[in-house]
Amino acid sequence: MSAPTANMRAVLERLAQEDAGLGDPTLMPPQHARALAELTNQRWNAELPEVAEARTVMHAGMPARWVVPANDTGTEAILHVHGGGWALCSPMTHEAASRRIAEACACPVLTVDYRLAPEHPYPAGLDDILRAWKALEPGRRWSIGGDSAGANLSLAAMLRLIDEGAELPACGLLFYGVYGADFDSDSYISNAEGPGLTRAKMMRYWDWYVSEPKRDAPAVAPLAASDAQLAGLPPLYLNAAELDPLLSDTEALVARLRALGRDDAYDLIAGVVHGFMQMGSALPEARDAFTRAGEVFRRIAAP
Repeated sequence: MSAPTANMRAVLERLAQEDAGLGDPTLMPPQHARALAELTNQRWNAELPEVAEARTVMHAGMPARWVVPANDTGTEAILHVHGGGWALCSPMTHEAASRRIAEACACPVLTVDYRLAPEHPYPAGLDDILRAWKALEPGRRWSIGGDSAGANLSLAAMLRLIDEGAELPACGLLFYGVYGADFDSDSYISNAEGPGLTRAKMMRYWDWYVSEPKRDAPAVAPLAASDAQLAGLPPLYLNAAELDPLLSDTEALVARLRALGRDDAYDLIAGVVHGFMQMGSALPEARDAFTRAGEVFRRIAAP
């Protein structure tokens, strides 16, 4: 396994000091785990990028954040699905991320507060994302994207829309996503103890989200999708973190897309851990990843 970059190592050392004694959120009652996630993510929102507009709205019956960058081109928009193991986080934990996406992609970003597991297991969160998608106002070309479990829900939503014959996003932005439940993959083994996300934590997130017998459905584990479903997806941008139990998920998805003759852009970010894009205020690699996503977005979202 490669070592963290110098920047990543400095952030990990900081987190080890700041989070000493806080415990594992997947071993807490869900409400305590969520409160902890809200509090610890405040550090990444300490220096928010400036935007032209940032306000709380209601969308499809859900609280949401609407962010408009100063460089908005007036043509595109993104439905942003925050990560957090289907169980944690919110539009507020991902405020800085949504602003960086908006700035990099030169378009507004809408982040909805979908229902969370284990109180609301599959398909509640996915149903909320689909409801949010179908309630979007026309006038812009809409894309969809998210990180980790948010990437899972974004891809699952696109697969469901394909099955329904519904209008698809212009493109999908999928950051270090979870696409299957193979806990014996190369990256689950090599990064089993982190740093950061561990194999055991990810297994508990899965247990909160959906029972094992249901994990072979494409809307749960998109790697189970048929070739026809994957071929029907809009253009995608994918990235993955090298020091991440979920790396093999993205590698497997990219391999299947390549086998279908697709050329979706994919970047492996060396020496960083799962969730690194949340750390944009402290990690240059995170800021570079947003910049790269925006470059690809502006190319593949065009009609």
